[in-house]
Amino acid sequence: MFKLVAIAGKLRGEEFTLVEGDNVCGREEDLTVSLSVDGISKQHFSINVKGETAFLKDLDSSNGTYLNGKLIKSATIQNGDKISLPDLILQVVYVEEKKIIIKKVADGKEEEVVDDFSKPPPKPKNLGPTLLWLFKYKLVIHLNGLNREYQWRAMSAISFAVFVFLTMYLTIFPAIEYGDTILISEVAQRGKLYAEEIARLNAKALEKKQLDMVDTSFIENNKEVKFELFDLQGRVVRPFVRMNEYIQDPFSVKAQEWAARTMNESDSTQVQILGSGVIGIAAKIMAYNPRTGTSEAVGVIALRFKPKSIQDRHTMMIFLKSLISSGGIAAIFFGIFYFLTLRPLEELKYLLDDAIRSGKRGIEPELKFEELNPLKNSINSLIQRYREADRDSDDDTFDEVEESGPYIETMVEFMNGAHGAVMILDQDKNVVRINTPAEDCTGIRESGSEGMSLLDVAREQGLAATVIELCDGSADNSGTSQSGNYELQGNDYSVFVNALMGKDGFAKCFYISFVRDE
Repeated sequence: MFKLVAIAGKLRGEEFTLVEGDNVCGREEDLTVSLSVDGISKQHFSINVKGETAFLKDLDSSNGTYLNGKLIKSATIQNGDKISLPDLILQVVYVEEKKIIIKKVADGKEEEVVDDFSKPPPKPKNLGPTLLWLFKYKLVIHLNGLNREYQWRAMSAISFAVFVFLTMYLTIFPAIEYGDTILISEVAQRGKLYAEEIARLNAKALEKKQLDMVDTSFIENNKEVKFELFDLQGRVVRPFVRMNEYIQDPFSVKAQEWAARTMNESDSTQVQILGSGVIGIAAKIMAYNPRTGTSEAVGVIALRFKPKSIQDRHTMMIFLKSLISSGGIAAIFFGIFYFLTLRPLEELKYLLDDAIRSGKRGIEPELKFEELNPLKNSINSLIQRYREADRDSDDDTFDEVEESGPYIETMVEFMNGAHGAVMILDQDKNVVRINTPAEDCTGIRESGSEGMSLLDVAREQGLAATVIELCDGSADNSGTSQSGNYELQGNDYSVFVNALMGKDGFAKCFYISFVRDE
């Protein structure tokens, strides 16, 4: 919703609410906005409002319509813009609408007031804005509910903690699982090699199916491995201490059943995780049968590996150590994030207090935080209204903001007698005049820059920033001369800026001179 607030002139302090669509403004009584001030045309200008956009159009008025000090025929207006008319200055104010819904219970006694600040805006049609809308108003909105109970810093800290935990969980555990996969594959290969080595060393004994003659001494002394070698009936033939016993271990029993079922098949190895860092490998001992001319299983070796790589790796300890390290880093970044966010708010408070004390027209933070621009604009509007309301009603000198035209004309007269490089800017830092020596040293041509912002026409943004900073310094110090240095065309120049202050306490224009350092 847009409003027009009279900040100077006969209607100072009055507000006019604009409706959706066309709003015709002028001296006639039956218009959308009636401005009964002499010098304003019957139908002076119109403002067309469409949602969050407003368009200003002059209706061929007698004295013209000025937007932010410039005569215009049509222009888009934004929050904070000033419309100047004869004996009246209107400021554009955009206000977020807050509808109040009254719900009454059956007996008509109790009422509940609901503010639609929490109501999300309409869902966008395009995919990108829709995804952002869903994230903001369907997911984050629940966190906003928690924010009513918990401080924002606590919410941020919890968010960082959850981020760290999920990041660790989703990165470390897949890496560990991948390592397990590789390890199991390698252990299975080792088990297969053991079985092949037994077959190779005991080829004759196996061919005669004399398992009790099999030599397994090469693995009996391996402390990493425990094994059972048994025939297809489950009778243990190695190690010697258990010879002629029958297997009882569940893994060995399953291996014996598998070998008996697939004695002529080529799948000679099975792998199973037995827990506690133990990997079970079952391999068939294959021997050549001269009668059939094929290889067949004559026995099974069941191995239990407990590799040192598994014994030495403690998954939870790795996770906890990583979590602690990442938590410390996250705490540092949380502090950076928290204070980076907090500092612009502290700057706004400081600038607001300073503006109220010193009588400045508004605030302009140095820290870049685009999301705070609506708040900054609202603060500037409030400062302006506060200053207008705080003025002494008996002091007619400050009843309205003075026009800058007479002051600019005075500066132009001074400039005509100047011998050095001189530039004149209006109150909005737009170029008014620039003489030939100043054109030569700055590279700015008056013919192509008159009425344009210094930031837009300066070839060197550093020069524009320096001059604007000096202008603000002079304006904030009642027109006291400010000076700085800048290199132009390879030569060092001293830059002097004087603000010409009006009776209302505002800077009306700026006189900038460039003096080459010898």
